[in-house]
Amino acid sequence: MIYDREIATERSYLSQKIREFFNENDFLEVETPIMTPIPGMEPHLTPFESDFTDPYGQKTTLYLNTSPELQMKKLLGAGFGNIYNITKVFRNGEVSGGRHNPEFTMLEWYRVNASYKDLMEDCENLIIDLADSPTLNFGEHSIDISKPWDHFTVNELFQKYCNIDLEQNKDFETLKKTAKKHDYNANGCNNWDDLFYKIFLNEIEPTLGFNKPIFVYDYPSSQAALSKKKADNPFWAERFELYIAGNEIANAYGELIDSKEQRTRLQEEQALRKKLNKPVFHIDEEFLTSLESITVPCAGIALGIDRLFMVLLNKKTIEEVLLFPLSKMLNNLNN
Repeated sequence: MIYDREIATERSYLSQKIREFFNENDFLEVETPIMTPIPGMEPHLTPFESDFTDPYGQKTTLYLNTSPELQMKKLLGAGFGNIYNITKVFRNGEVSGGRHNPEFTMLEWYRVNASYKDLMEDCENLIIDLADSPTLNFGEHSIDISKPWDHFTVNELFQKYCNIDLEQNKDFETLKKTAKKHDYNANGCNNWDDLFYKIFLNEIEPTLGFNKPIFVYDYPSSQAALSKKKADNPFWAERFELYIAGNEIANAYGELIDSKEQRTRLQEEQALRKKLNKPVFHIDEEFLTSLESITVPCAGIALGIDRLFMVLLNKKTIEEVLLFPLSKMLNNLNN
């Protein structure tokens, strides 16, 4: 393998600037474990497993974290206030394709006394600071990152690009009929969320964030198990994703802090994992208990550092900003 010292230097510089940004804004940097006995419950993520053997030969299954979210919220419940974390996370089955590596670096931060829309301003300020220029060049695209960035609800984008009003298509059969009417292929979709994502990923996502970065917000609540539902319409949840040049860069929530509702959501995810023939994990009781100690509104966000660096450094694939991408290590192994 060829190791790019320039990329290592750029990553070091940008990582230092990220820490400076959060330290200057009175966030506390925290560390969370890489291995955990109870991983997140997200139905479409597969964690790596490992066995821990204690000195007496007792084995316990541990999982490489797919996200530090549960541990970060425990710290919120302990009264840590505004916190951030730069950590490695792991997702089995995600490799290559230009935007995936099963081991990647995540930046996650939480604000107290804040809403998910406050995190949009954080994103703008952070990325403008990192770019040190009002324009990002990515391939043949020149992306204006001066404020304000674009903001669209999920439903606005479905109406704009697909002529589909999701408010009128809230059940699977209705959405399937509407999709067929507009010549969108519903093959392989077994439920509403499958079809939603198939349309979104094929028809909408590839268009996003090429003129200006775009915040796509208010997702269906079925796709935001750890976020608050909208008070005026619980079909939607307080969630946004940030896109730049067709790349999902960050995912944010207005945090759900009602422990009873959170338990119900986790139980629903357990049932879905079972339906999908995936391992079903225990519910993290410490996590639920910690939510009861959070007395003010909070918002949290996860940002993929490798994807962000890919855009900032004008690289076509995530492998180009990693010193040890798994795809290349496997290629060397096989050769």
